[in-house]
Amino acid sequence: MSLNSQHLRDRAQVLAGALPPVLAYAERLAASVAIGVHGRKRAGSGESFWQYRHAMPGDSAANIDWRRSAQGDALFIREHEWEAAQSVAFWCDASQSMDYAGKKGVETKAARAQVLTLALASLLVKGGERVALLETRAGRPGTGETKLQQMALSLAEADAGDDYGSLPLPDQRVFGHRIFISDFMGPEDAIFPALSAHGNAGGEGCILHVLDPTEESFPFDGRIIFESMSGAVDFETRRAKALREAYRDRLEERSARLAEFARRVGWYYLRHDTASSARAALLWLYMAIEAR
Repeated sequence: MSLNSQHLRDRAQVLAGALPPVLAYAERLAASVAIGVHGRKRAGSGESFWQYRHAMPGDSAANIDWRRSAQGDALFIREHEWEAAQSVAFWCDASQSMDYAGKKGVETKAARAQVLTLALASLLVKGGERVALLETRAGRPGTGETKLQQMALSLAEADAGDDYGSLPLPDQRVFGHRIFISDFMGPEDAIFPALSAHGNAGGEGCILHVLDPTEESFPFDGRIIFESMSGAVDFETRRAKALREAYRDRLEERSARLAEFARRVGWYYLRHDTASSARAALLWLYMAIEAR
């Protein structure tokens, strides 16, 4: 066996070893949410029967089911199930800032983002939708268990790269829904121009703003050296507590701007910390897509 092939085999084994836990966790999480929500059935163009409903003013006579209506005095419309699958694109921030966890026993932001990405993708695939993971080899929309495994591998092998994530610009592919999961800690010009471009590209979207609890509360005091995850940026202070109010103001400003963008373009925004329930965040994401 050549050195190169041995290296590839070793890397594949590492990735395969990392894959089952996150995918299994995501599918358990998806199953817990699927129990508590209705299916994705709705009226629309399709061949499968869904339900009868009472005829209303404006309904076409061609849609009346005369056999069902003959059983009583009311007119009934025979509705078919909506069957038009859409493509849902995910962007899961893989930057180094996402690897932060303020306390032991709390998931990193990256771990939470990845499991929510895969759990939501699992729910959507089971509902017949196509899913894609932007900026990875899983970027082409697809469905089925093979697609979920491809997404899981892409997340496992993602290169952390820069300190903070830069959102990708939209390409020519048409997506019915876009999901952005990040801490959104980077510079404004790495976030909002791309968000605006996606908003103008059509379709709907969700912004999940993932933070560590210590990033929200800023419990630091005394002499502290703050460093970015890569160590490229550092700042030393002898009075960390004195920075708390200014830091919180900046965080609230960023959160408010993301929420305002979502409101303006008709998207959904949620701020979520890693000490909170992953199931609640997944349910919110799922219902946000359902709400379209």
